[in-house]
Amino acid sequence: MSEVRAVAGPGGALEVEVWAGDTGPVLALHGLSSNRRLWNWLRAEAPELFLIAPDLRGRGGSAGVGGPSSVARHAEDLVAVLDALGLESVTLCGMSMGGFVAVALATAHPFRVRNVVLVDGGFPMAVHEGLSEDGVRAAFTAQAARVDRTFADVDEYADFVLPGMPLLDRDDPLLRDYLAHDLADGRVRLDPDALVADATDTILGTSTWRSLDRPTRLVFAQWSTGADSPPAYPPERVAQLAAELPALEATELVEGVDHAASIMTRRGAAVVAAHLRAALAPSAG
Repeated sequence: MSEVRAVAGPGGALEVEVWAGDTGPVLALHGLSSNRRLWNWLRAEAPELFLIAPDLRGRGGSAGVGGPSSVARHAEDLVAVLDALGLESVTLCGMSMGGFVAVALATAHPFRVRNVVLVDGGFPMAVHEGLSEDGVRAAFTAQAARVDRTFADVDEYADFVLPGMPLLDRDDPLLRDYLAHDLADGRVRLDPDALVADATDTILGTSTWRSLDRPTRLVFAQWSTGADSPPAYPPERVAQLAAELPALEATELVEGVDHAASIMTRRGAAVVAAHLRAALAPSAG
């Protein structure tokens, strides 16, 4: 069973779901247009985890949190989450944009972070090279158009979103729960302004990854969107990152998965769970 907490911050209260467990605390951070149920598959693979999963501002149960949004703003929101839960330090697990937020938090507040597990995110992505601000804004404004629709049920919403996640199993109950969490009375709980602002900052903003000194692990997917698509992190790029960043202690390519399937399948989640167990081991950090 989990407990949902409301954590006050600028613009409103974040919804934070907490699952008690037998490990040290893991603060899990979802991606750009995602929500906290992204971690359903990790929970299934590693039910022993003490897992804290917020809906980041502008998404899911935190869709109504107002004010400007950015990677740095999310990081400061999470300091408030740690304070509200009485947690001095945590292991961070960030997927996609959540990885960039994890890096921002770990570099701005290193004493609040024990170590970091990144899932296909956190470092500049090869697939984003050459993008302009106008291009990013146009792409994510189109993605945010889902907020203008009313969906009859989860099946109709799945018809809309799953073409962009072709390796996921439509009949997976964990996926259906994830999609249902996006909806309230058939409307998508997503702030389009926050989505576009966060996408622009994640893709084009200045990253602090070179200042990262917390022990870090990177799990990365073979493809970006569907089989044989160019990956966010080609293996040679990952090797270069590991050579440049002493804190990047371990990397693992998950074959046969794309960006979404790196965590939204049992195969991908099992690899992430293994890295979290290693990060949470008494000798780690």
